Amino acid sequence: MKTLPKNWITEGTIDFEYKKYQLLAYLKASGESFQSMKLYPPLADLVDHHQNLTELKSSADSVRALFPKRISKIDLKTGSMDYSEVFGDNEVIKEIHEIAEFARPKFKEKIEEGIEIFEFIKDKIEFEPVGILPIYKREGYVLLTRETRPEVSVFRFQSSLLEHAGDRFRSISIWLIKTLKKTIFQTMEQIKLSLIKEIKELPNPATWRIHSEYDVPIQETLLPISKRLILKTVAEEDI
Repeated sequence: MKTLPKNWITEGTIDFEYKKYQLLAYLKASGESFQSMKLYPPLADLVDHHQNLTELKSSADSVRALFPKRISKIDLKTGSMDYSEVFGDNEVIKEIHEIAEFARPKFKEKIEEGIEIFEFIKDKIEFEPVGILPIYKREGYVLLTRETRPEVSVFRFQSSLLEHAGDRFRSISIWLIKTLKKTIFQTMEQIKLSLIKEIKELPNPATWRIHSEYDVPIQETLLPISKRLILKTVAEEDI
């Protein structure tokens, strides 16, 4: 997929028409990924770009507020005064501001498109425990299936509680163990039992079945959605 550098707005030629072309090409590629039901990494990248522009605007406003101002007009009747900045924006800063103001709503529109697809797919996913869930749910297995596909993708997951700058947040790692063929004689419970026998370090693993009604990509879409669903459940232990 076509990518956009993190500092695209200030890198290279700072020209509105050039940056507009660069942005629209990137957004078109993101839209094509969404049409193919590939949500990640495009959706996360779009959110990052939008956040960067928001911070850029906030920083520019903060710096501008520090500039000294001169009195440009005095109304003797009301006693009011108008001020003008001593250091006006130069042409480069004006160009960057114009590009940013054009880009921010474009990013927001594309993000909303991605979120809408995300929610649509999530609503069509069956998420249920396999067997009885243990009290400890921070690691275990995910048995992922798709309606029109003949395989069961078996993943292992592990969730950790991290701390950064005084804030605590939960992360999750998930990786593929094996891929099995679906058969009418092999239930999800039987797959779970075979995993318990095979991997002794998890004698009572939390195991979920995640089934998609649609044949959407696993890595780009189903796994990110699965992570959200599992994290929401695991986070209940932290309450």
